[in-house]
Amino acid sequence: MSKIKIVTDSTLDIPNEMAEQLGIVIVPLTVTINGEAYLDRVEINPVEFIENMSGSKELPKSSQPSTGSFLEVYDRLGEEGYEVISIHMTGKMSGTVRSAESAAGMSETKVTVVDSKFISKALSFQVREAAEMAKQGKSAEEILERLETIREHTKLYIMVDTLENLVKGGRIGKGKAFIGSLLNIKPIASLEGAEYNPVTKVRSHSQVVKFMAKQFAEDVKGKTIRGVGIAHAEAYELSVKIKESIIDLTGFQNVEIDYTGPIVSTHTGPGALALMYYVD
Repeated sequence: MSKIKIVTDSTLDIPNEMAEQLGIVIVPLTVTINGEAYLDRVEINPVEFIENMSGSKELPKSSQPSTGSFLEVYDRLGEEGYEVISIHMTGKMSGTVRSAESAAGMSETKVTVVDSKFISKALSFQVREAAEMAKQGKSAEEILERLETIREHTKLYIMVDTLENLVKGGRIGKGKAFIGSLLNIKPIASLEGAEYNPVTKVRSHSQVVKFMAKQFAEDVKGKTIRGVGIAHAEAYELSVKIKESIIDLTGFQNVEIDYTGPIVSTHTGPGALALMYYVD
């Protein structure tokens, strides 16, 4: 029976201690801000990134790890006797999965590349369970089957607090953003099938809390909650309010709150947050 190692990328929002404890190997993306390139979460942390981004006229750019970066990791793990399952952020938002697939095709190590269809903590749900199963000695087939189930039962809702980065990224026009900011509109979208779908627009943080907690309570009713997380870009207090509202409505207390990394906050801007959860 071969040993299995889980590889992922830096878009998963997971505490470093947990990644180390589970033996997860993280290959970083690169972010460029004000002409300076940094390895995500290695040379710049989420707080530093948001501070720099707020003072930048242009939207920061991100680039996926090179095929060579993945190949180096896969080859090293193969030499150590591992089979690899490499789980990554949705291919609809980044070329990371394609880089990993190219490297897998070149490596002599047995590598299975998985598109998680998600980002952030929703990606970490899959990575964490895969790593736990690998430690328990489960087969690659068992792990891959479980990943499919997790994907099918994961929900992600994201709220954007400011429209500024959507303008910088060319996703909406300045006119719409100006009107949106006057009306204090905060769009909420879901991530389904690796694509964002607008769900609703709210005008206050209290409405964000109410929507998120109510949606969660409806989705988990009568089901076993396996994991819940909130990832935010300088929206800790709002995240805590959502967590408290979830506890009030459902009694479920184990809601993890983490800073999201540069790749996600580039697109959403400061003040954004996402609620993610999965059930059985």
